Amino acid sequence: MSTVEYLFTDGALQRSELKSDDLLAADSWLVLDGTVRGLHWHHRRFQQASTETGHGDTTSFWAAVVAALPSEGILFPRVELTSAGKFQLRVRPSPPLGKSIRIHRVDHLDERKLPRRKGPDLALLGEIREQARAAGADESLIVDGQGHVLESATASLLWWENDTLCIPDEDLPVLDGVTTRVIIEHAHGLGISIGRRRRQPHQLVDKEAWLVNALHGLRPIVAWPSGPAVPATKAPYWQTVLDSLRVPLPV
Repeated sequence: MSTVEYLFTDGALQRSELKSDDLLAADSWLVLDGTVRGLHWHHRRFQQASTETGHGDTTSFWAAVVAALPSEGILFPRVELTSAGKFQLRVRPSPPLGKSIRIHRVDHLDERKLPRRKGPDLALLGEIREQARAAGADESLIVDGQGHVLESATASLLWWENDTLCIPDEDLPVLDGVTTRVIIEHAHGLGISIGRRRRQPHQLVDKEAWLVNALHGLRPIVAWPSGPAVPATKAPYWQTVLDSLRVPLPV
């Protein structure tokens, strides 16, 4: 399958060759044979970005997007709000899905303009990821000016400190990750303690750590630049949990 592009105009999606305009916002998720995970959170995040940029309600656009998604195949659609104020959809085939992560570097200084909104910095983040791939790894970790780990170019960071599931402190400039939300919701239901922490890279290398996103789900870090990571003993259960939380696309 090749990418199919749509422009939302006059209240409907129209097939169109889209321009590569600057993006005010974007959101993407995996569609696996008509099933999705956390779709309401993706809509909420996209709606928030639209509101922040003065482009109003996205309900009609979102309904049209969901109706346009095929019920078969492995897809990675992306919704976009352009700098020209246009809503558009790219129905893309999914790239290969991964189960683990090798880290290229752990100290990539955060240069994003709007780290809490997905879209404006996609080109920069893509470059960071490609540098990692060129070095034979998968991802690099982004840090703030004090060296605190934030996330990777394409995924949110979680790690375990004994029996506490940890995420970066809420005051740190990280994206509101949908898959992180889904995991935290389930962890609360199991009575697992959630810690919001500030950690530097060297404080993570002896802990089970994951990168999570809507495309790949949960991928444990299996290699750091300094060598192999500790065994990810908790990851298989949580990968199964994420798989179990997929539901059919709304009708």
